[in-house]
Amino acid sequence: MPTGNHWTADPSKIITGLLEQLGKEEKRTETMTKVNRARSTSPPDGGWGWMIVAGCFLVTICTRAVTRCISIFFVDFQTNFSQDYAQTAWIHSIVDCVTMLCGLGFALCYSPAIAMVGKYFNRRKALAYGISMSGSGIGIFILAPVVQLLIEQFSWRGALLILGGFVLNLCVCGALMRPITLKDDQTTSEQNHVCRTETQGFQQASPSSSWTKEWVQTCLCGSLQQEYNFLLMSDFVVLAISVLFMAYGCSPLFVYLVPYALSIGVSHQQAAFLMSILGVIDIIGNITFGWLTDRRCLKNYQYICYLFAIGMDGLCYLCLPMLQSLPLLMPFACTFGYFDGAYVTLIPVVTAEIVGTTSLSSALGVVYFLHAVPYLVSPPIAGWLVDTTGSYTAAFLLCGFSMIFSSVLLGFARLVKKMRKTQLQFLAKESDPKLQLWTNGSVAYSVARELDQKDGESVAIAMLGSNPT
Repeated sequence: MPTGNHWTADPSKIITGLLEQLGKEEKRTETMTKVNRARSTSPPDGGWGWMIVAGCFLVTICTRAVTRCISIFFVDFQTNFSQDYAQTAWIHSIVDCVTMLCGLGFALCYSPAIAMVGKYFNRRKALAYGISMSGSGIGIFILAPVVQLLIEQFSWRGALLILGGFVLNLCVCGALMRPITLKDDQTTSEQNHVCRTETQGFQQASPSSSWTKEWVQTCLCGSLQQEYNFLLMSDFVVLAISVLFMAYGCSPLFVYLVPYALSIGVSHQQAAFLMSILGVIDIIGNITFGWLTDRRCLKNYQYICYLFAIGMDGLCYLCLPMLQSLPLLMPFACTFGYFDGAYVTLIPVVTAEIVGTTSLSSALGVVYFLHAVPYLVSPPIAGWLVDTTGSYTAAFLLCGFSMIFSSVLLGFARLVKKMRKTQLQFLAKESDPKLQLWTNGSVAYSVARELDQKDGESVAIAMLGSNPT
């Protein structure tokens, strides 16, 4: 009966309604489970996966390459609008920030395309990402001189209009993204379906009862916690902090390389050629580093290779202020471009190593989201330093030290974790010197695995198999 503005729920009616709803949904759940099991599979490492790679490749050309070619417009923007370096840099930084921060524009294409590659590849994941990410380098190599010619022929306004038409090819890329259900996703999907079924039953039985509201909130919180539980992992927190410093350092070069080259007497065509060199070497870094780190000898050292690549880009930044001619800038463009392509390829691989395949899409979304703020502020800060000091030295040094700190931070965190593993393994052996193998060949203690899963919690001692001999 209605009481004021609320309904007094009869517990028997609630239970009856819930049972009826669950009975109706039982067959549907069984059917969905069979369909999911039929569709679920391991990453195929080929087949349609190569079409996904091709689609991601085109996406990176249309998004990251076009964005980075905006630096060729920098001098025209500055001249046309009569603004200083810091004000003009906001154009590039806002584009990059919105791409990484919102669900708007390029962001709707870039992050999902990268996540799809991770769904289709496991054994050859680094190579697949290398080919996909090489679109950025190939795009820069082709677009940099083309954009310069378009500016000369049609002015900067006409060049931007033509680039806009080129970016419409993203619609074709989206048509290639065929979804796939993996075995790791099956359990999560079934749990979410059961939660939705029970929630609907409660709502139909008693739509206004406090019991129903509490159950709905519990289900929603459980789903969110399962989807984003990687945010509580210490490894991911350290990765997130390092990404902030890395993103701060990597962005300004693509804004200021052309203006810096022009300031030391390099012509417009030669400055555009530098961007092309940077782009083509970026391709080589994408593909070769991805292929090398997929080899058996380096498969277990992908994390270290990622740190090395970031550190090398930081060192390149520190040397840049001393390079005052085109012959000196070309080796810099080759070195920086190679290691830029290298660490960009390994970002999804390192993220997957930390959070696993199931949460990879959400984790990559967070990682690329963290790029947004540094991308927004670093070019204007670098421009302010140029305006204040009258030189690019301070801006480039700050970027270099930022990237080196990112690499050192991750390396130090991995070293500390390794030392803790070794210490706990030693303590486990000391506490039970009779550590033996079980009859099925499994080891009685799995300290390292428990530490990876719980990272700091008490080490669990699990018995595997039958009684010890």
